[in-house]
Amino acid sequence: QVQLVESGGGLVQAGGSLRLSCAASGRTFSSYAMGWFRQAPGKEREFVAAISWSGGNTYYADSVKGRFTISRDNAKNTVYLQMNSLKPEDTAVYYCAANTMYSGSYYYTYEYDYWGQGTQVTVSS
Repeated sequence: QVQLVESGGGLVQAGGSLRLSCAASGRTFSSYAMGWFRQAPGKEREFVAAISWSGGNTYYADSVKGRFTISRDNAKNTVYLQMNSLKPEDTAVYYCAANTMYSGSYYYTYEYDYWGQGTQVTVSS
């Protein structure tokens, strides 16, 4: 079992920055990959970024590449999403998720078996 709690969401103006955190507990954090997804009203949940268990490999959606950075601190059982140059279209509920199934891919919701409750990010124009 893995429990995930996100924090760091809020309201920011376009061009601003936010850093999301996701604290994990339960299973050994350094043994599984982590991902961030987001869901805007009326839209499906979409992949944002993922990071391997060691932090050595990262993956990004094209829409956030160059603006967002995913990282993890295995000593603190925490994964981060640094979001810079935010745009109104980044407005969504952001979820962190754990991939303990070792699926070999990180882009789809079905590859993650544990989810946080989500944190709202609102970017005003």
